[in-house]
Amino acid sequence: MRQGKAALWLLAVTLIAYLPALDGEFLWDDAAHVTRPGLRSLEGLWSIWFQLGATQQYYPLLYSAFWIEHRLWGNAVTGYHLVNVVFHATAAFLVVMIVRRLSLPGAWLAGCVFALHPVCVEAVAWISEQKTTLSAVFYLGSALAYLHFDETRRRSRYWLALGLFVLALLTKTVTATLPAALLVVLWWRRGRIEWKRDILPLLGWLSLGAAAGLVTAWVEETYVGAEGADYTLSVAQRLLLAGRAICFYAAKLAWPANLTFTYPRWIIDPWQWWQYLFPGGVVLVLAVLCLLARRHRGPLAGFLIFAGTLFPVLGFLNVYPFRFSWVADHFQYLASLGLIVPVACALAGAAARAPLRKTHATALAATLLAVLGVLTWQQCGMYSDAETLYSETLARNPASFMAHVNLGNIFVNIPERLPDAIAEFEAAVRIEPGNMEAHNDLAVALSRTGRLREAVPEYETAVRLRPDFVKTHMNLGRALLDIPGRRQDAIAEFETVLRIQPDYEPARTMLRQLGQAAH
Repeated sequence: MRQGKAALWLLAVTLIAYLPALDGEFLWDDAAHVTRPGLRSLEGLWSIWFQLGATQQYYPLLYSAFWIEHRLWGNAVTGYHLVNVVFHATAAFLVVMIVRRLSLPGAWLAGCVFALHPVCVEAVAWISEQKTTLSAVFYLGSALAYLHFDETRRRSRYWLALGLFVLALLTKTVTATLPAALLVVLWWRRGRIEWKRDILPLLGWLSLGAAAGLVTAWVEETYVGAEGADYTLSVAQRLLLAGRAICFYAAKLAWPANLTFTYPRWIIDPWQWWQYLFPGGVVLVLAVLCLLARRHRGPLAGFLIFAGTLFPVLGFLNVYPFRFSWVADHFQYLASLGLIVPVACALAGAAARAPLRKTHATALAATLLAVLGVLTWQQCGMYSDAETLYSETLARNPASFMAHVNLGNIFVNIPERLPDAIAEFEAAVRIEPGNMEAHNDLAVALSRTGRLREAVPEYETAVRLRPDFVKTHMNLGRALLDIPGRRQDAIAEFETVLRIQPDYEPARTMLRQLGQAAH
């Protein structure tokens, strides 16, 4: 009963911190996650599970959850946000249970810090990232069950843990790192790893995780688009990126200032000596922790879990968001526990040993949590609506190509904001002159203001960058039609569309109308 009340208290505190996010609008790719019309039937549910490409990523359990939620409350955003917050609070409570199972001090401090840390806001306030919070519940539930199995060797606990691990993989495959994290924990507890007791029971888990990871990597490249020049990195560049990312995530956990939706995309240059300071620093920290592990294994275990859980997003594998930034707050949602838990336990242990009254220690902990809660509340405001999200992103990262384009696409549908849309698209073109979408969007905005002679060169650049995109050819043809003396050029564009896609009816209709007009 007492534990249940504490869990409800943790949920209440988490809900209060995330109140500003509960009525947040759909953002960026939320519409691609919340069940689209073609998948809302039972046949659609079948497609979610057995048809690759039916959903943005092959995370069938996640999309099944969205399928159920859509049947319950449709497109009402509050329902999705509430579920996300509940999943996050549940994950935090499972952190408490795991730390207590490991007989460490500071279990509630660790769980509360995780619940209230602002670095988690992106994963909780963004509906699409329900994959992160839901998979975390399965991941941590599996870890808790496995630790119970390790102590009792009860088969029922093993199969429960395995089942939860499979559910986690079907929700988000970054959870494939769980068996490795469990081996680290077992090494921390006993100071050694035994083949029969420790490794053998997790061999199948490691194979499942590796297979799931390979499938996800293939889907990311084949269906999501994680391929091309943006992802072409040498081995040296990937090592430099990994070292810098680890340092970045640790710094944001320690000092969560200027958190944003899209961070600057670093230029990874092996010829710049200072970039080697990041992986060098990581290696140095690892070496120090290895020496310290002779007496205290905890810090090394925490670091290994932190860096190991980050492995899928350190640059060794290609994921679509790398197109915009090499790092993202939601990437370290689970990994953050590798640092949060050891630090919270160390603080609790130090408070118990120090000549502090219990009331003083409680006051210090409450102050820390209050500060984190306020920061989380403030960060949630960034996710209230799309315009706020992209505007705040640009305030913190003016070179965000994605934010400029998305903000421009909001303004372009508001007649009085067309000049602002043009300014955003022009900024995007300056940042990424080789991006077809930015040139096309700029041309559309210019056309809507009647600046056709300026729009045509942008359309022409867009079709040069991507010659097979029929909609840009159509847009260019329509713009040319309205410019005296460019009729034949317009006809040529419509004919090009039919060469690319012979059954494209809008182009055929335009040519038919032009042919009738010519007579």
